Amino acid sequence: MRSLRDPALRLYSAATAPIRRRTVRRLAQRGRAPITVLFYHRVADTHANPWSMPSAVFERQVDWLQANVELISLAEARRRLAGGTNPRPAAVITFDDGYGDNCETAIPLLLRRRLPFTYFVSTEIVEQQTAFPHDLQAGVRLRPNTVAELRALARCGVEGVELGAHTRTHADLGRLADPAAVRGEVAGSIDAIEGWTGIRPRSFAFPFGQPGNLSALAASLAREAGADCVCSAYGAYNLPTAGAERDGVVHVRRVHADPEWGRFVNWMTVDPRKLHAADPVDDRALLAADPRAAAPAPSSATAAGAADG
Repeated sequence: MRSLRDPALRLYSAATAPIRRRTVRRLAQRGRAPITVLFYHRVADTHANPWSMPSAVFERQVDWLQANVELISLAEARRRLAGGTNPRPAAVITFDDGYGDNCETAIPLLLRRRLPFTYFVSTEIVEQQTAFPHDLQAGVRLRPNTVAELRALARCGVEGVELGAHTRTHADLGRLADPAAVRGEVAGSIDAIEGWTGIRPRSFAFPFGQPGNLSALAASLAREAGADCVCSAYGAYNLPTAGAERDGVVHVRRVHADPEWGRFVNWMTVDPRKLHAADPVDDRALLAADPRAAAPAPSSATAAGAADG
Protein backbone atom coordinates (compact mmCIF):
# COMPACT_ATOMS: atom_id res chain seq x y z
CA MET A 1 0.00 0.00 0.00
CA ARG A 2 2.79 2.38 0.87
CA SER A 3 4.44 1.98 -2.54
CA LEU A 4 1.18 3.09 -4.17
CA ARG A 5 0.74 6.12 -1.92
CA ASP A 6 4.23 7.58 -2.24
CA PRO A 7 4.13 8.48 -5.98
CA ALA A 8 0.76 10.14 -5.41
CA LEU A 9 2.21 12.03 -2.45
CA ARG A 10 5.10 13.32 -4.55
CA LEU A 11 2.63 14.51 -7.20
CA TYR A 12 0.52 16.22 -4.53
CA SER A 13 3.58 17.90 -3.04
CA ALA A 14 4.65 19.24 -6.44
CA ALA A 15 1.14 20.47 -7.28
CA THR A 16 0.80 22.31 -3.97
CA ALA A 17 4.34 23.78 -3.98
CA PRO A 18 3.20 27.34 -4.87
CA ILE A 19 0.61 27.29 -2.06
CA ARG A 20 3.23 26.02 0.38
CA ARG A 21 5.70 28.75 -0.50
CA ARG A 22 3.07 31.51 -0.21
CA THR A 23 1.78 30.16 3.10
CA VAL A 24 5.23 29.91 4.67
CA ARG A 25 6.16 33.38 3.39
CA ARG A 26 3.01 34.92 4.93
CA LEU A 27 3.59 33.16 8.24
CA ALA A 28 7.21 34.30 8.29
CA GLN A 29 6.17 37.91 7.62
CA ARG A 30 3.96 37.68 10.73
CA GLY A 31 6.77 36.11 12.77
CA ARG A 32 4.94 32.79 12.92
CA ALA A 33 7.04 30.61 10.64
CA PRO A 34 6.60 26.92 11.52
CA ILE A 35 9.12 25.00 13.61
CA THR A 36 9.17 21.32 12.66
CA VAL A 37 10.66 19.05 15.33
CA LEU A 38 11.79 15.70 13.96
CA PHE A 39 12.35 12.59 16.02
CA TYR A 40 14.52 9.63 15.08
CA HIS A 41 15.11 6.42 17.02
CA ARG A 42 17.92 4.33 15.58
CA VAL A 43 20.21 5.06 12.62
CA ALA A 44 21.85 1.81 11.52
CA ASP A 45 22.35 -0.45 8.50
CA THR A 46 21.56 -3.74 10.26
CA HIS A 47 18.36 -5.26 11.69
CA ALA A 48 16.00 -3.04 9.70
CA ASN A 49 12.70 -2.30 11.42
CA PRO A 50 10.07 0.49 11.42
CA TRP A 51 11.99 2.53 14.00
CA SER A 52 15.39 2.33 12.27
CA MET A 53 16.78 4.41 9.39
CA PRO A 54 19.71 3.57 7.10
CA SER A 55 22.71 5.82 7.63
CA ALA A 56 22.75 7.02 4.00
CA VAL A 57 19.12 8.13 4.28
CA PHE A 58 19.84 9.95 7.51
CA GLU A 59 22.77 11.80 5.95
CA ARG A 60 20.62 12.77 2.95
CA GLN A 61 17.97 14.16 5.26
CA VAL A 62 20.52 16.16 7.24
CA ASP A 63 21.94 17.53 3.97
CA TRP A 64 18.44 18.65 2.95
CA LEU A 65 17.76 20.25 6.33
CA GLN A 66 21.00 22.22 6.25
CA ALA A 67 20.25 23.46 2.73
CA ASN A 68 16.60 24.38 3.20
CA VAL A 69 15.74 25.36 6.79
CA GLU A 70 17.35 26.84 9.87
CA LEU A 71 18.48 24.06 12.19
CA ILE A 72 18.06 25.15 15.81
CA SER A 73 18.28 23.52 19.22
CA LEU A 74 15.23 22.35 21.13
CA ALA A 75 15.98 25.01 23.74
CA GLU A 76 15.93 27.71 21.05
CA ALA A 77 12.66 26.32 19.66
CA ARG A 78 11.16 26.49 23.12
CA ARG A 79 12.34 30.09 23.49
CA ARG A 80 10.81 31.12 20.16
CA LEU A 81 7.52 29.36 20.86
CA ALA A 82 7.25 30.92 24.32
CA GLY A 83 8.21 34.33 22.90
CA GLY A 84 5.57 34.08 20.19
CA THR A 85 7.84 34.73 17.21
CA ASN A 86 9.90 32.81 14.67
CA PRO A 87 11.17 34.68 11.58
CA ARG A 88 11.93 31.79 9.23
CA PRO A 89 11.13 28.07 8.81
CA ALA A 90 13.18 26.09 11.33
CA ALA A 91 13.71 22.47 12.29
CA VAL A 92 14.96 20.59 15.33
CA ILE A 93 16.57 17.14 15.38
CA THR A 94 15.76 14.84 18.29
CA PHE A 95 16.28 11.14 19.03
CA ASP A 96 14.22 8.89 21.31
CA ASP A 97 15.14 5.86 23.44
CA GLY A 98 18.96 5.73 23.36
CA TYR A 99 20.32 3.19 20.86
CA GLY A 100 24.03 2.41 20.88
CA ASP A 101 24.05 2.18 17.07
CA ASN A 102 23.55 5.94 16.88
CA CYS A 103 27.16 6.36 18.04
CA GLU A 104 28.40 4.67 14.86
CA THR A 105 27.28 7.16 12.19
CA ALA A 106 24.45 9.51 13.18
CA ILE A 107 25.95 11.24 16.22
CA PRO A 108 29.46 11.56 14.74
CA LEU A 109 27.93 13.13 11.61
CA LEU A 110 26.00 15.72 13.62
CA LEU A 111 28.98 16.51 15.86
CA ARG A 112 31.33 16.94 12.89
CA ARG A 113 28.91 19.46 11.42
CA ARG A 114 28.37 21.04 14.86
CA LEU A 115 24.61 20.72 14.56
CA PRO A 116 22.34 20.95 17.62
CA PHE A 117 20.14 18.03 18.68
CA THR A 118 18.43 16.60 21.76
CA TYR A 119 18.95 12.97 22.71
CA PHE A 120 16.17 11.49 24.86
CA VAL A 121 17.05 8.34 26.79
CA SER A 122 15.22 5.78 28.92
CA THR A 123 17.62 5.62 31.83
CA GLU A 124 17.01 2.23 33.46
CA ILE A 125 17.48 0.45 30.14
CA VAL A 126 20.82 2.23 29.77
CA GLU A 127 21.88 1.51 33.35
CA GLN A 128 20.98 -2.18 33.22
CA GLN A 129 22.02 -2.68 29.57
CA THR A 130 18.81 -4.55 28.84
CA ALA A 131 16.77 -4.11 25.64
CA PHE A 132 13.74 -2.01 24.80
CA PRO A 133 10.41 -3.82 25.17
CA HIS A 134 9.47 -3.23 21.53
CA ASP A 135 12.73 -4.86 20.40
CA LEU A 136 12.20 -7.86 22.65
CA GLN A 137 8.69 -8.24 21.24
CA ALA A 138 10.23 -8.28 17.77
CA GLY A 139 12.72 -10.93 18.87
CA VAL A 140 15.86 -8.78 18.49
CA ARG A 141 18.10 -7.47 21.29
CA LEU A 142 19.53 -4.16 20.12
CA ARG A 143 22.22 -2.52 22.23
CA PRO A 144 21.28 0.60 24.19
CA ASN A 145 23.75 3.40 24.76
CA THR A 146 26.13 3.10 27.69
CA VAL A 147 26.44 5.66 30.47
CA ALA A 148 29.98 6.39 29.22
CA GLU A 149 28.68 7.22 25.74
CA LEU A 150 26.07 9.58 27.16
CA ARG A 151 28.60 11.28 29.43
CA ALA A 152 30.81 11.88 26.39
CA LEU A 153 27.86 13.30 24.47
CA ALA A 154 26.99 15.66 27.33
CA ARG A 155 30.60 16.92 27.30
CA CYS A 156 31.01 17.11 23.51
CA GLY A 157 31.31 20.89 23.49
CA VAL A 158 28.85 21.48 20.62
CA GLU A 159 26.34 24.22 21.43
CA GLY A 160 22.74 23.03 21.48
CA VAL A 161 23.50 19.34 22.06
CA GLU A 162 21.67 18.09 25.15
CA LEU A 163 20.38 14.96 26.84
CA GLY A 164 16.68 14.73 27.62
CA ALA A 165 14.66 12.36 29.79
CA HIS A 166 12.41 9.66 28.32
CA THR A 167 11.27 7.85 31.51
CA ARG A 168 13.20 5.09 33.23
CA THR A 169 11.65 2.03 31.54
CA HIS A 170 10.02 3.45 28.37
CA ALA A 171 6.68 3.37 30.17
CA ASP A 172 3.34 4.35 28.65
CA LEU A 173 2.48 7.21 31.01
CA GLY A 174 -1.04 7.49 29.64
CA ARG A 175 -1.80 4.10 31.22
CA LEU A 176 0.08 4.60 34.47
CA ALA A 177 -2.33 5.75 37.17
CA ASP A 178 -0.20 5.47 40.33
CA PRO A 179 1.28 8.95 41.07
CA ALA A 180 4.31 7.42 42.81
CA ALA A 181 5.04 5.25 39.78
CA VAL A 182 4.68 8.22 37.42
CA ARG A 183 7.02 10.27 39.60
CA GLY A 184 9.56 7.46 39.56
CA GLU A 185 9.47 7.25 35.78
CA VAL A 186 9.64 11.01 35.17
CA ALA A 187 11.72 12.50 37.99
CA GLY A 188 13.74 9.28 38.26
CA SER A 189 14.93 9.58 34.66
CA ILE A 190 15.79 13.28 35.08
CA ASP A 191 17.68 12.54 38.31
CA ALA A 192 19.62 9.68 36.70
CA ILE A 193 20.85 11.83 33.79
CA GLU A 194 21.95 14.56 36.18
CA GLY A 195 23.76 11.92 38.23
CA TRP A 196 25.65 10.68 35.15
CA THR A 197 26.57 14.05 33.67
CA GLY A 198 26.19 16.74 36.33
CA ILE A 199 23.73 18.51 34.01
CA ARG A 200 20.02 18.49 34.84
CA PRO A 201 17.86 17.85 31.76
CA ARG A 202 15.51 20.67 30.77
CA SER A 203 13.35 18.57 28.42
CA PHE A 204 11.19 15.46 28.71
CA ALA A 205 9.71 13.31 25.92
CA PHE A 206 6.72 11.01 26.38
CA PRO A 207 7.35 7.44 25.17
CA PHE A 208 5.04 6.53 22.27
CA GLY A 209 3.91 10.16 22.31
CA GLN A 210 0.40 9.81 20.91
CA PRO A 211 -2.39 11.78 22.64
CA GLY A 212 -3.50 8.70 24.58
CA ASN A 213 0.04 8.23 25.91
CA LEU A 214 0.28 11.75 27.39
CA SER A 215 -0.43 12.62 31.00
CA ALA A 216 -1.06 15.93 32.76
CA LEU A 217 0.36 14.43 35.95
CA ALA A 218 3.57 13.43 34.16
CA ALA A 219 3.89 16.90 32.59
CA SER A 220 3.42 18.49 36.01
CA LEU A 221 6.03 16.21 37.57
CA ALA A 222 8.45 16.95 34.74
CA ARG A 223 8.00 20.66 35.47
CA GLU A 224 8.60 20.06 39.19
CA ALA A 225 11.78 18.16 38.31
CA GLY A 226 13.15 21.09 36.30
CA ALA A 227 11.93 20.50 32.73
CA ASP A 228 10.64 23.48 30.79
CA CYS A 229 9.70 21.51 27.67
CA VAL A 230 7.59 18.36 27.20
CA CYS A 231 7.49 16.61 23.82
CA SER A 232 4.82 14.52 22.16
CA ALA A 233 5.17 12.55 18.92
CA TYR A 234 1.85 12.53 17.10
CA GLY A 235 2.78 14.73 14.17
CA ALA A 236 2.13 18.47 14.08
CA TYR A 237 3.86 21.74 13.28
CA ASN A 238 4.72 24.23 16.01
CA LEU A 239 3.57 27.80 15.35
CA PRO A 240 4.71 30.52 17.76
CA THR A 241 1.71 31.98 19.51
CA ALA A 242 0.88 33.95 22.62
CA GLY A 243 0.21 31.58 25.51
CA ALA A 244 2.38 28.73 24.20
CA GLU A 245 4.10 28.67 27.60
CA ARG A 246 2.07 27.58 30.61
CA ASP A 247 3.51 27.62 34.11
CA GLY A 248 7.01 27.72 32.65
CA VAL A 249 6.51 24.72 30.31
CA VAL A 250 6.03 24.52 26.53
CA HIS A 251 4.49 21.51 24.79
CA VAL A 252 6.44 20.72 21.61
CA ARG A 253 4.82 18.57 18.93
CA ARG A 254 7.14 16.32 16.94
CA VAL A 255 7.09 14.58 13.55
CA HIS A 256 8.49 11.13 12.84
CA ALA A 257 11.43 11.40 10.42
CA ASP A 258 10.13 9.02 7.78
CA PRO A 259 12.84 7.22 5.75
CA GLU A 260 10.72 7.53 2.57
CA TRP A 261 12.01 10.63 0.83
CA GLY A 262 8.68 11.87 -0.53
CA ARG A 263 7.03 11.74 2.87
CA PHE A 264 9.99 13.46 4.54
CA VAL A 265 10.00 16.35 2.05
CA ASN A 266 6.21 16.61 2.20
CA TRP A 267 6.33 17.21 5.94
CA MET A 268 9.32 19.52 5.83
CA THR A 269 7.86 21.80 3.14
CA VAL A 270 4.71 22.36 5.27
CA ASP A 271 1.80 20.29 4.00
CA PRO A 272 -1.18 22.69 3.86
CA ARG A 273 -3.57 19.89 4.85
CA LYS A 274 -1.83 19.52 8.18
CA LEU A 275 -0.79 23.08 8.94
CA HIS A 276 -4.13 24.15 10.33
CA ALA A 277 -5.51 20.75 11.31
CA ALA A 278 -7.25 20.64 14.68
CA ASP A 279 -4.77 19.83 17.42
CA PRO A 280 -5.95 16.77 19.38
CA VAL A 281 -4.24 17.89 22.61
CA ASP A 282 -5.49 20.77 24.74
CA ASP A 283 -2.42 22.33 26.37
CA ARG A 284 -4.62 23.86 29.06
CA ALA A 285 -5.24 20.32 30.25
CA LEU A 286 -1.85 18.77 29.50
CA LEU A 287 0.07 21.63 31.15
CA ALA A 288 -2.43 22.29 33.91
CA ALA A 289 -0.85 23.63 37.11
CA ASP A 290 -3.04 21.20 39.05
CA PRO A 291 -3.17 17.97 37.03
CA ARG A 292 -6.01 16.67 39.17
CA ALA A 293 -8.19 19.29 37.48
CA ALA A 294 -7.05 18.35 33.99
CA ALA A 295 -9.30 16.50 31.60
CA PRO A 296 -8.06 13.07 30.49
CA ALA A 297 -5.93 13.02 27.34
CA PRO A 298 -7.91 12.35 24.15
CA SER A 299 -7.80 8.94 22.52
CA SER A 300 -4.95 8.36 20.09
CA ALA A 301 -7.63 7.79 17.45
CA THR A 302 -8.10 11.55 17.35
CA ALA A 303 -4.52 12.20 16.29
CA ALA A 304 -5.74 12.89 12.79
CA GLY A 305 -3.27 11.72 10.20
CA ALA A 306 -0.32 11.49 12.58
CA ALA A 307 1.31 8.78 10.48
CA ASP A 308 0.16 10.07 7.07
CA GLY A 309 2.51 11.68 4.52
